[in-house]
Amino acid sequence: MDTVFKALADPTRRSLLDELFHEDGQTLSALEVRFEITRFAVTKHLELLEAAGLVVTRRQGREKLHFLNPVPIRLVHDRWVSKYAEPWAAGLGDLRSRLENPVEKVFEIYIHTTPERLWEAITDPEIRSRYDFGARVTSDWSQGSRFEMGAPGAPGPLGEGQNLEVAPPHRLVQSMVALWNDEMRSEGPTRVTWEIEPVGDSCRLTVTHDDELREGASEELYAGWPMILSGLKTWLETGELLTTPGSLLYGGR
Repeated sequence: MDTVFKALADPTRRSLLDELFHEDGQTLSALEVRFEITRFAVTKHLELLEAAGLVVTRRQGREKLHFLNPVPIRLVHDRWVSKYAEPWAAGLGDLRSRLENPVEKVFEIYIHTTPERLWEAITDPEIRSRYDFGARVTSDWSQGSRFEMGAPGAPGPLGEGQNLEVAPPHRLVQSMVALWNDEMRSEGPTRVTWEIEPVGDSCRLTVTHDDELREGASEELYAGWPMILSGLKTWLETGELLTTPGSLLYGGR
């Protein structure tokens, strides 16, 4: 968290995050023209934001795209804000949920655990329910198999789809249709990719929500990821549950 606070302390870096908030997935060239500093200076600021986990980069051909990652800000919210001001601050961690052109959403978090334990937490329905606010995902987790997401008391399934790629304990690709209300059903299928990479005694978990995630798609489809991933990290590292109200997810069920 110290790294996150230091990164946010600089006004230029906060402005860079604002630029990515308004238009995600930008190149260095697109960002530098908005600032009256050198290209080298913009590069150094982006590197510091990436080191803090606030920016995630992806290669697209010869270009390097920069994406805003709201998960560290969600963790700051859960650690420092929610216990003091939860009623008005519950949405602070969902910065990406208000972007105007949601096409590809990238979320990244570091968790002190092993790839095997992290994979189990993603695929075991009992464990999943502990950090996903009661939601359980059931499947036999074979490639091409179906999965269903539900919760006790829900009038029907919250989601369903297919496991497109299953490579434990490092990669899981799923096609998903959200079913918790009629608006979500109308959005049709999207793709969620879980990537687990060991880094020292920890793991870097990257969740990418994309593929036919149309421009103007409802933010309900992806706004809950920072909350879910923060809960996953908290549970794996401490065994405790987040106190953030689960009613903020899945259409306020």
